[in-house]
Amino acid sequence: MKTKKGYYLKEICGENVIIADDAENTDFSKIISMNESAAFLWNNIQNIEFNAETLSLLLQKEYEVDCPTSHNDAETIMDEWLKAGIIEQ
Repeated sequence: MKTKKGYYLKEICGENVIIADDAENTDFSKIISMNESAAFLWNNIQNIEFNAETLSLLLQKEYEVDCPTSHNDAETIMDEWLKAGIIEQ
């Protein structure tokens, strides 16, 4: 997997949101908000190929969470990002 080009994480009014870099891609009915851990992951996967294991290891290192929990969370966030159209295979 990799992040789609043209999508960036910005902090707006204290919220982490993904925005498109041009008006053609912007659909304000589908604003993508990220919590702290999702924003951490997003920032750490820019310009690299990643998978659920990559995300899981990042979560374990940063948040000291166990492997089963981090793997489940990694799978969930990848599914959400795929549905939102901000990552691709």
